This record gives sequence, C-alpha cells and structure tokens, in this order.
Amino acid sequence: MRLRSLLFVPGDRPERFAKAAASGADAIILDLEDSVSLANKDTARHAVAEYLAGTREVVTLVRVNPLDGHMTAADVAAIIGARPDAIMLPKAEGAASIAQLDLILRSEGAADASLPAILPIATETPSAIFTLGSYREAKDRLLGLTWGAEDLPAAIGAATSRNPDGSYTSPYEVARSLTLFAAHGAGVAAIDTVFPTIKDEAGLAAYAARAPRRLHGYDGDPPFAGRADQHRLYARRRRGRAGAGDRGRLCRQPRRRGVAGRRQDGRCAASEAGAAFAVAGGLSPFFPFV
Repeated sequence: MRLRSLLFVPGDRPERFAKAAASGADAIILDLEDSVSLANKDTARHAVAEYLAGTREVVTLVRVNPLDGHMTAADVAAIIGARPDAIMLPKAEGAASIAQLDLILRSEGAADASLPAILPIATETPSAIFTLGSYREAKDRLLGLTWGAEDLPAAIGAATSRNPDGSYTSPYEVARSLTLFAAHGAGVAAIDTVFPTIKDEAGLAAYAARAPRRLHGYDGDPPFAGRADQHRLYARRRRGRAGAGDRGRLCRQPRRRGVAGRRQDGRCAASEAGAAFAVAGGLSPFFPFV
C-alpha cells in the first residue's frame, strides 16, 4: 500500500466524503473522534459505514475513539462489517493497546474476517511515551506509527508544544524523536505530526519547499492543516522538489469555520507505509479536513 498523502474528513459530514476522495490524496481518514461531537457519534458511525459499503475511490481509514473512552467498541461494531482498509487509534499506549483493539475487532467482526491494519497515534498521553519501544511486538499489525503534538501538552497542562517560530519545544522534540526510533525499531512507516496553521499559505509553501526530512531519518515532512486546495498545492510542491523519493502526507481539514475550541483550525499529517518506508526510512506527515 503506497500512501503519499492522506486527508481527514469529519465522519458526520458525508457530503464531504466524495470531495475528499477526489482531492488527489492517496487515502482518506473518516474521523469518528475529535471532529465529531458526542451528540453526533451515532450519525457519524452510520454515515461512515454507509460510505465504506459502497464503491471506494481511494484507500479509506477510520479513526475510532480512544480505548479509554468506552466508545471504541461501538465505533468498531458500526463499521467493521464494511471492512475499512485500516483503523487509526488515538491515545494509543503501546502494544497493549494494539492487542486490546484487536480483541474488539475480533469480537465485533466475522469469525473468518482478516483484521484491518492499525495506525496508532503513539504520544498523546504521558504514559504512552514510555511504551513506544513495545510497538515492535505488534509490528505485523501496524500500518505505521505517528505521534501527536496537540493532546500531549494538554494532558500535562502545558500551554503549547511550539516555540514562537513554529519549532517544537524540547519535550516534544523528544517525543517526536522517540516516535521516529520506535517506528524504525518496529520496521514500519514513521509518520510526523501536523502543520496546524490552516490559513498560512506562505508558511505552507515554505514548509513544502524544505529539504526532505529523510535526511534526518524521516519519511517526509510533517503534516499540515488546511483546505483541499491547499492539499493539492502541497502535493504539487512536494512532487516538484522531491521526485520519486517523495514521502506522503496525512491531512485534516477544519470541521467548520468559526467553531470554538482546539479543533477549530483542523490538523494535518502525511504518511507512507510499506516498501517505500523500508527504502528510505523516516517520519511522514498529515493533511487537513475537507
């Protein structure tokens, strides 16, 4: 599975699914977690299951709710019969979380069904940092390994994970580096976190023009947040400078304009899995919601 870019879509906005699939991304991620309010969870599950049951134009992942929130089983029960290509697991805490999700997948799926691959977000809790090395025990179940720079500071009461120039402060550089080494240790794709400033197209262009992150062991540059048209701009910039060695992105777009709270601006990241990762190694990023 060659994934150069992935685009997040809120699960309760089915009118956006086709737009996301036609955006040029190699895969889309239908989100049941942060972009969907508690009141809309069931609506989102139904919409995602209906989409998965139809003809898909691109590889389709589903981000379920965290295991500690008691909603994961309901998410899986709603969508597993339609066979998503992979599951993204937020707030994962090592191989034990992969095993726990596998139990849910087996209990809710058909007895003879193969299990979808899992893409854990591996650094969203303080405890998760100390479990990164365990992912090698579950490497055969992983699509890749990614990290988060937004939930982790919130979990420890920090105001931000970034310096004024956009670079990460030292605790989050540690988390990013450990994710990189954990992915290499497990032999899976390393996927960077997001470029969060959705309206900063100049910053996005500069970001896309930077030297390949694989020089530092990463699959590609970190993800950004923005619109589908920014995703296309980003992809063009990446193709223009990196050629065949380019690495992909995963993206999310804001759920709607003007929504208060942390998710107002959306997030983005990109990834590349499988053989291409084995060739160059490194961390890749995510893209925005459509």
